[in-house]
Amino acid sequence: MGHVACPSVKDSELVARLQAGDEDAFVELVTRYQTRLVHFAQATVGSRAVAEEVTQDTWLAVMRGVERFEGRSSFQTWLFRILLNRARTAIGREQRAGRPDDTVEERFDANGAWAAPPVPWSDQVDDRLVADDLAARVRELLPELPHAQRQVVTLRDVDGLPAADVSSLLGITDGNQRVLLHRGRAKLRALLNAELGGAR
Repeated sequence: MGHVACPSVKDSELVARLQAGDEDAFVELVTRYQTRLVHFAQATVGSRAVAEEVTQDTWLAVMRGVERFEGRSSFQTWLFRILLNRARTAIGREQRAGRPDDTVEERFDANGAWAAPPVPWSDQVDDRLVADDLAARVRELLPELPHAQRQVVTLRDVDGLPAADVSSLLGITDGNQRVLLHRGRAKLRALLNAELGGAR
């Protein structure tokens, strides 16, 4: 399910209204992005409660910093960058508090390489992974992915960010972003195929 906000009003228009003090514009932006922010935060921090806290902190930061937003990147990219910074801070806070981080990285070997080669991704389903009937299950399976793959797949396939924005946001090369996306999609496909008994 996508956001409920009216797609005819551009983000840039809402931001301009918000910068002029229009509270309704803020409500519209929250309506448009809240669910997506929580999903990405959860993909990053691993906990729904912490994800909701991170998302709330993100909106506070938007309110405090929107006057300084100059449109050098899209509002969406700026928003997700704030969220990612807040999420990284939250992860550090959780680790300092002695809470275990979810250890999805064990799927990599000691050199950081993929422990088992991913299943090749079929071109026919590559861009249609989140078909309506599978979207809910795909979201449930996202925590099964290693952290970096989960972030890339969430930003690309769930939130629809362009590849260049994802690379910039996560501070990775375009090639690395493509590899992580491919591996994440392959892992999801393998999990779905296992559940469906290999049905195509």
